[in-house]
This record gives sequence, structure tokens and C-alpha cells, in this order.
Amino acid sequence: MTETQKDNLRKRKQEVLTQNGLTKQDEEKKSLPEFMHRHSPLTVLIEGSLHIRAIYHIFVVILLILLCDTVIYDFVERGKQINIGTTSVIEGFGDIRRGAKIWLLELAIAVAFYPGLRLYAGTRKFLVKFPAALKIWSIMGILGVAVLEVSVIAIPTWDLGKKKLALASSTAVTCEMFRFAMKIHAAAVACAPQCRDDLAKLPTFKHYVYFLFAPTLVYRDEYPRTKKIRWGIVLFHFLEVAAIIFYNSFLWERFILPYWSDYGKEPKVEAGTVVRNMFACVLPGVISFLCGFYCLLHAWHNAFAEMLTFGDRLFYEEWWTTSQFSRYYRAWNRVVYSWLRDHIYRPLSPRAGRALSTLAVFVVSAVAHEVILSLSFGFFYPVLMMEFGGLGLLMLPLTASTGRRFPSFLNLMMWLSFFIGNGLLWSLYPMEYFARKNCPPTENDSFFIPKSWSCPEIVLKPNWSFQNPFNIIY
Repeated sequence: MTETQKDNLRKRKQEVLTQNGLTKQDEEKKSLPEFMHRHSPLTVLIEGSLHIRAIYHIFVVILLILLCDTVIYDFVERGKQINIGTTSVIEGFGDIRRGAKIWLLELAIAVAFYPGLRLYAGTRKFLVKFPAALKIWSIMGILGVAVLEVSVIAIPTWDLGKKKLALASSTAVTCEMFRFAMKIHAAAVACAPQCRDDLAKLPTFKHYVYFLFAPTLVYRDEYPRTKKIRWGIVLFHFLEVAAIIFYNSFLWERFILPYWSDYGKEPKVEAGTVVRNMFACVLPGVISFLCGFYCLLHAWHNAFAEMLTFGDRLFYEEWWTTSQFSRYYRAWNRVVYSWLRDHIYRPLSPRAGRALSTLAVFVVSAVAHEVILSLSFGFFYPVLMMEFGGLGLLMLPLTASTGRRFPSFLNLMMWLSFFIGNGLLWSLYPMEYFARKNCPPTENDSFFIPKSWSCPEIVLKPNWSFQNPFNIIY
């Protein structure tokens, strides 16, 4: 085969991949193993590029400026009381002892899966010669796993619904209950074939506990491991987590509370004031969005990966450069995406098709996010569900082809949607939170009916006037 024929063959292969929505990079990734030794993209960028490191330093300087601003504000306004953002942190993580008890209960339920697995596998060996009893035992095993998964979600939900927990503590507890439920499901699916094979070995208790705390939701009998723990790296990442918590505390106290803390104290509010306050929350909203991503998916996961010598640090991919929403959803959080792919999309797609399987993934993810927010805030207000499960799902086909044809423009539009979407989140949820806190209680108050829709009354300013900005008066 000549070089010209080889070039034509490569071009034709690339055309076929493009028509199927794939790129050469995507095709190469399919041939790679699930887990391997690799660093997080931001680790590579920050360590390898002075330009990215300078951007990192800019965010650090912004944090220091916010710290100084908080000290000066507290000193001028309150005289002696300088909290440097600790007030919001203490209130957010309030009643931490109760939160710790709920988390320990969730952990106990997750750990209880292992003796149940051993009991199931051991009893199954004695029932091999009795098909009817074996079938009943298999059904009981499935029901046992279902009971554990439901319990690890239902019990904390019932407890938090009965008595509200502080915002940050409740968020941590609810995120953990879903994490443990997904861990139990992944381990059960992976170990089911081993229970049926007499020659296969079940995981040890040590390995199962390792899996419970490893920064992955996909169960494997082995993971790539590093040779040693670099405790300096662990400390550095945990310091980043603490700094970002205070970062968000500063954003909350300086850019959210001044606009929304009095919402509902007056019976009426002007629509123009609400719109202006919403736009004021766009920038702090997207900064909080970026900080939350860095805190959880980079700093927190890398700290635990280093402590557990977990070699694969690819918890996310370069989602910030994408021009397709489908690519963004896959790259934003590979830890959750991998679980949804293996345990919802792939089992459903041969029977229900790709469209319904994708819809099921979005519904499950959107509902889980909404449960976390509802239990954390103490009310049901499905703004994130509409943005994520509604508009986000709609954008999948709209950006599938246009994202490849106009990558720069679509990346710009995606970032515009991030700014607007997070601005709305940082406006609508505080509006509802403070409306429920400041408005007088009524008999119509409900967990599911937004109070900010009726209190305060939003009115148009009757004396609005517009002036031609180009009309220069001499």
C-alpha cells in the first residue's frame, strides 16, 4: 500500500468517526484501561505552565484581598467584632456532632454489606444442588442489597426531614449517603459473578473498606497504586479545601447577604431591584462554581488519592475547553459519570435505546442533586433540576453538531450559560431562603410551594423613565 493510499484510508477513517460523533482522541481513549497512573489535568497545567500558575496565583490574591476587605469592613462597621468570615463557616457547619452521628450510621450500613456478601456467597455454595432454593436465595440477595441501598438514603432523609441540619453539614451528609449507596451497588454488581464462581475469590474486608474511601465509584479488585504517601501534598490540598471554604464564606457575606438578607422584611419590592440584585450575583456565582469544582473534584479527591496511594487522579477532564454539552457532562465529573455509565446507561441502552438511557441518566442525576439541595435548604425549589435536567438535556442535541462546526463560538456560549445559570442559582435560592426566614408564617406555608412567589410582592416601578444616552445637553 502506497503512502497516498494510507493517507486516504486515515482520512476516510476520520470521516467515519466524525460522522458517528467521535474524534480520534475519543477512539484512542476507548482502547485505554479504566484505571491507570495519571495526574489530574490541573496538576499538569499548574506544574507545567507558568501562565496557568499565574492564574492560580491571581485567585489566591483575590482570596487575600477578600480577607483584608472582611477585616476592614468588620473593623469599620462593628468596631471590635472581626470574624474574618468565620461566622458563616460556624453557622454552615453547625450541629456538627449530629451530622457526624448520621454519617457514622451511613458508614455502618455500607460496611454491613460485606458480612452480608460473605453470608450470601457461603450459603450459595450449599444450595447449588437445589435449584429452587438457589433461585429464592438469589432473590433474597438482591432484596438484601436493595434494602441496604434504600436504608442508607431513607434513614438520613427521614432524620433531616424531621429536624433541619445546618446547610454545610446537611450537604455533606446527603452527598455521603448517595456516595455510599452507589458504592454498595457497584460492589454488589462486581461481586455477583464471583459469588457464582466457586473458584473466584471474594474481596477481602480490607479491600472493601479501601474501596469505600477511595476516590472512585467503580469497583475493581485492583487499582493502580503509588509507592508512597507524600504527606506534604496531602496537607497542601487540605489547606486548599479550608481556604476555599473561607473563600465561599467571603463571597456569601460580601456579595449575597447585602442583597438578599432583608428580602421579605418589606411587603413589596421593586422588580428593578430584584433584577439588579440578580445581575450582581452573576460574578460571585460563577466564582463559587469554579471554587466548588476545584475544592471537591481536585483538592479533596487528590488529598484522599494521595493518602490511599490511589494512582489514577483523572477525576475530571478539560471540560472548560469543550463546545458540546455532551462532552461537558462526561468531562466535568468522571467519578460520577463512570458510575452512571456502567450502572444505568450501559444496562439500559440495549433494551431501551440510547435516547431513553440518556434520559434516565439525567433524571437520576437531577433527582439526586435536588434531594441534596432540598434537604440542605429545608425546602423544595427545583431551580437546579430545571437548569440541569431541562435546559441541559435540551442542549445535548443542539450542540452535538454545531459544537464541532463552531467550537470557539459554542465554547463562549457555554461559558455564558455557566455565568447566567450560576447567577440565577445564587439569587433564587437565597431569595427563597430569606423569604421563608423573614416573611410572617401563614397557614399556606409548605415544603413544596415557594414562599418567595407570594412574599414579598414584586411590583413594577411606576415612574420609570428612559433618556436617550446620545442626547448631549450643552
